Amino acid sequence: MDFSWTDEQRQLRETITRFGEKELNTHLRQLDREKAFNLAGWKKCGEIGIHGLPIPKQYGGGGADVLTTICALEGLGRGCRDHGLIFSINAHLWGCEIPILTFGTEEQKATYLPKLCAAEFIGGHAMTEPDSGSDAYSLKTTAERRGDRYLLNGRKLFVTNAPLADVMVVFASIDRRKGAYGVTGFLVDKNAPGLSVGPQSEKMGLRTSPMSEIILENCEVPVERRLGKEGAGVAIFGHSMEWERSCILASAVGAMERQLESCIRYARQRQQFGQPIGKFQSVANKIVDMKIRLETARSLLYQAGWLKTIGRSAFMEAAMAKLYISECWVQSCLDAIQIHGAYGYMTESEVERELRDALGSRLYSGTSEIQRQIIAQFMGL
Repeated sequence: MDFSWTDEQRQLRETITRFGEKELNTHLRQLDREKAFNLAGWKKCGEIGIHGLPIPKQYGGGGADVLTTICALEGLGRGCRDHGLIFSINAHLWGCEIPILTFGTEEQKATYLPKLCAAEFIGGHAMTEPDSGSDAYSLKTTAERRGDRYLLNGRKLFVTNAPLADVMVVFASIDRRKGAYGVTGFLVDKNAPGLSVGPQSEKMGLRTSPMSEIILENCEVPVERRLGKEGAGVAIFGHSMEWERSCILASAVGAMERQLESCIRYARQRQQFGQPIGKFQSVANKIVDMKIRLETARSLLYQAGWLKTIGRSAFMEAAMAKLYISECWVQSCLDAIQIHGAYGYMTESEVERELRDALGSRLYSGTSEIQRQIIAQFMGL
């Protein structure tokens, strides 16, 4: 496995890092406090091609392979400190664009992908329900076919981008007696009759990423907006999760690199007892551990991306990357606060916000416990 970047990939990463630093980091404390989505930043990201990175050029995307996409997203995480914006972009990419690309009809691809890639449309993904989270396929939302349309009934929770979404991939069961094999995907437009969106959720972190409940009450979805065949929901959701777990924390690796550099600078500059605090072994050891976490996390990330790039299954490796990077990110954020002391605890430093944003990574796209369960199953346990 050769994970050395080409000059073109390296330049792409550096370009996106500089773009993030320059364009996406203004008024972050205010945006976080007001749980405000950076729509201007969203559109700027679309203009430079972030939203369409892995989508073929014929549908308005960049045609990048998986490793190149990971490289770019790592650069975005290094330059952009607005993790909510990045999280919304990831939900848009892996929860909406990739399912349409892989399972959509040519008409569906032509209708949605160019606008999603250009950031003219905002995409969402609705699977979780009040009684089904980790046990995803036990959902209660139903879809009943009536002539040339389906009627969807149910509730979906924690839907990222829902308050602003133009289209969402929504999962419902056509026959609950079939269990997981009754689950089917649908493309639900924001103006679909019977769709309503609840108030924006209050969250500990990722506050700049809008999230809410959606309610489906005899929500009308034309048959031509069914995604894939009836009962294909398991394949669609599983495929989406492999992509998501392989790529969603690429930005976290970039953030960990930026965080490490910031801690090194602070440890060199901050003086206590007549010397820089980095000279104290207890501080230096934390920074060393941050470096080790960064490099091992990066290796797992690249391994999952490499497997997908060469067309091999990466389901276990994606789970390993998701589990390890999320746990490393949280621990490094804790260490960064400890290194900065009281300053790290203050909102002005923005160090504490990194921790609040990082904590969610152990929950979304499958909790750490679910990732361990997946890995154990691949090991025959």
